[in-house]
Order: sequence, then structure tokens, then C-alpha cells
Amino acid sequence: MRIQHILPGDIERTSMSIIASELAERGAVLPPEHEAVIKRVIHTTADFDYVRSLRFTPRAVELGQAALRQGVPIITDTNMAKAGISRPSLEKLGCTLHCFMADPEIAELAKKQGLTRAAVSMEKAAQDHPVAIFAVGNAPTALLRIAELIEEGLRPALVIGVPVGFVNVSESKEILLSSCETHDVPAIAAMGRKGGSSVAAAICNALLYGATETLDPAARGWQ
Repeated sequence: MRIQHILPGDIERTSMSIIASELAERGAVLPPEHEAVIKRVIHTTADFDYVRSLRFTPRAVELGQAALRQGVPIITDTNMAKAGISRPSLEKLGCTLHCFMADPEIAELAKKQGLTRAAVSMEKAAQDHPVAIFAVGNAPTALLRIAELIEEGLRPALVIGVPVGFVNVSESKEILLSSCETHDVPAIAAMGRKGGSSVAAAICNALLYGATETLDPAARGWQ
């Protein structure tokens, strides 16, 4: 057996070519404005179910990219998602990246209030960065708190709701999407149980690459 395609850029281009071919075999036609995000998530997960489960509010990708070009920060609910987001792309756009989950004061406040650290970290994020992109890949309580804050007047640049699991996961996405649609907040959500920190990071990266015109890995300096 001969191993080919060992350089990062070559691996990504070949992977995207395989994804495009398999999508065609399945008869899946992606909306052009959503194509890069859906393919990036499939590239990260090898799961074609995201073709049907990813939901977008009108112009979500366009508005998310526009916000990034204006330098809005990205907030994640896990350090894992934070670690997976492209630093060079963030630097090109002057965007910052934050995760408050491990902050000692968040743990203390969560204990006092009887809430999860994820929910309290979103409260802090909303106070410090109210017009950020919120990317939630793990905690449905974070997504539910964002939905509550939207009802109270928070207007994020974009909410990415892709937590994974079995308890309150599907429900949190439905509630979030309903709040975002009602209040014209852009949102991208993976309906159902599937998702995760890697999916949240993949969506952020697709938006960043689009905003910096570096969807092709060669444009990012990869061979």
C-alpha cells in the first residue's frame, strides 16, 4: 500500500475533492452561500449528515464574514474549540478570541448562583463583548443562556449553536434558533444531537477563510 497526499495543503484539497464527489453521488446540491461551511464541517467530521442538519438563518454566513472583517471577537464555550480556530486568520482581521470557562471567578459565580460555568461564562462574554460571534460546541446551557440574553436585548453578530450530546441538546438548538429568527440575530445551528467543539471551530474557520479569501489552502501558505 502506497501512502499519498502527505502535505497539509494537498491533504485538504484532496479531501475537499472527495467530499464534492460524494456529495454529487448522493445528489446533494448545496446552496452556494452555505457550501464552504458545510464542506468544512464534513471535512472535520467525515459525517455527511451535516448536509441536512446544519441550519442557517438568512444571510448568516454573509453577516458573519462581514462582522469578522470588522474585527469582532469570537467567544467559545470550550478551550478545545478555541484551540482549533485559525490564529493567522484572526490576526489578519484583527479579531480576538476568548473562552472564559476556566476563569476562577466564573467557577465561583456559578457555584454561588447554582448555574453551570458555561451559562455564567456566556453572561460574562455578553457583558464584555456584546457584539461578538458566540460559538458553542459543547454546553447546551450556554446556548440556552444566550437565547435568554437575546430575549433580554443582546444582539450578537452571529451565534453558532452546535453542542453535542443527549440532554437538552436538541432542545437548546431549537430554542436558540427560534430566538434568533424572532429577533433577527444571525445563527448557524446543527439540529439534533450531533455537533461538538471541533464542529464549532470548523464553522468559525470556514467563515474566517471566507472573510480572508483563503478557502484554498495555498492562499494560507500551505503546499
